[in-house]
Amino acid sequence: MPTFTDPPEWTGTSTDPNDEQFGDVVEGATLETADEYDAVLVGEPYDGAVIGRTGAADGPTAIRESLAGVKTHHFDAGPVRGVGDLGDVALPAAGGVEAVQDAVAETTAAVHATDALPVFLGGDNSLTVPNVRPLLDAGSVGVLNFDAHLDCREVPDDGPTSGTPYRQLFEAGLDAYACVGARHFETSSAYDDFVRERGAEVRVAEEVGDDPVATVDGALESLGDVDRVYVSVDVDVLDAAFAPGVSAPTPGGITTRECYRMLRVAASDDRVAGFEVVETAPSLDRDGTTVDAAARAVAHFLAGWSA
Repeated sequence: MPTFTDPPEWTGTSTDPNDEQFGDVVEGATLETADEYDAVLVGEPYDGAVIGRTGAADGPTAIRESLAGVKTHHFDAGPVRGVGDLGDVALPAAGGVEAVQDAVAETTAAVHATDALPVFLGGDNSLTVPNVRPLLDAGSVGVLNFDAHLDCREVPDDGPTSGTPYRQLFEAGLDAYACVGARHFETSSAYDDFVRERGAEVRVAEEVGDDPVATVDGALESLGDVDRVYVSVDVDVLDAAFAPGVSAPTPGGITTRECYRMLRVAASDDRVAGFEVVETAPSLDRDGTTVDAAARAVAHFLAGWSA
């Protein structure tokens, strides 16, 4: 039976009555009331599969706190409203990463069954598997992944990691995959070969810098005629200057402005069936830089999706 912790109380931080913020409009929701919202937030406080530095389990709470103080107004799309918060997914008390993935998939399937757009707040990248897997049972699916890495490592004998989600999803029947913002010298040739052999598109950070809109448009086009598109943002796609609070920060990444523009384009695709922001680790952050970047990624995606 899908279970959640109680959603937090959302309140705005401004004393100006004209400053409508996400904290003023996001409401606590349940699976039974989710259909009343355009989108629902789902926290996934887990980092048990991280290969490098941990801390992403604290991501959902920190992202919510930052987002609460963000104004709802987008100059092109207008104000973002119609957002509910289901709370955090209840994680099993025991078991390895694969057991956690299986348990979470029962909950995410119930969320996908509602009329609201699921917005998952991670948490580490291993939970991309249960976030996407229920979609594979209802038609063809492509993933648009904003990430410095391809995350298609071979699954170790002791279970999946935050580096294995897309190999797992391909084995489960994923139809298409495109990575935007991949960094040179961050991926092994064997993993580049793995995704390319499956028809995947890889667009590196330099291409984003040249023309972010053309890059994301090309990535979406490469997914072909899949029925549904799932959009994932691993915050390490951002340059380390913009996102120091991740498991593996490195130079050479994209800017927040490039990321947000591409997210608005991606969100406007009629096939979008889910969105996530993963690998935000507040304990590794500097002055809330990464947390704020992740929170605004959610805001920009919602603006693009609702426009």
